[in-house]
Amino acid sequence: MSIVQNKKAFHDYFIEEKYETGMVLEGWEVKAIREGRVQLKEAYVIIRNGELYLIGCHISPLMTASTHIHPDPVRTRKLLLHAEEIKRLIGKVERAGYTLVPIDMHYKAGRIKLEVGLAKGKKQHDKRESEKQKEWERTKQRLMRAK
Repeated sequence: MSIVQNKKAFHDYFIEEKYETGMVLEGWEVKAIREGRVQLKEAYVIIRNGELYLIGCHISPLMTASTHIHPDPVRTRKLLLHAEEIKRLIGKVERAGYTLVPIDMHYKAGRIKLEVGLAKGKKQHDKRESEKQKEWERTKQRLMRAK
């Protein structure tokens, strides 16, 4: 079940591969995510010291959060992935000019998972071509329904 999707990622990037990662979260973050108070729009993933980190993901704290904790809505969160997969990603990101973007946050077996895509940036003409293709698909569906 999807919690939040990053639709902007599909507009700005060609997604080549997808990886499902775990996240290191605090208690108030889990509660806020369950309430749907999360945004992936400006988020991105970096590799630092052989580990993956999610930066720019905004999780709005609940008003009922604990009084002794001062929540930081955009703190850097560590992502959990197998070491072999991280090594493979490091190679592609550093050599081939790819980037890592968060695509989807969802539940899996009661845990919150983040789907990360290995992406290559789109040029302006690629974005226009994608828009034309989507418009043609919509028109085609409309014509098929009309018959």
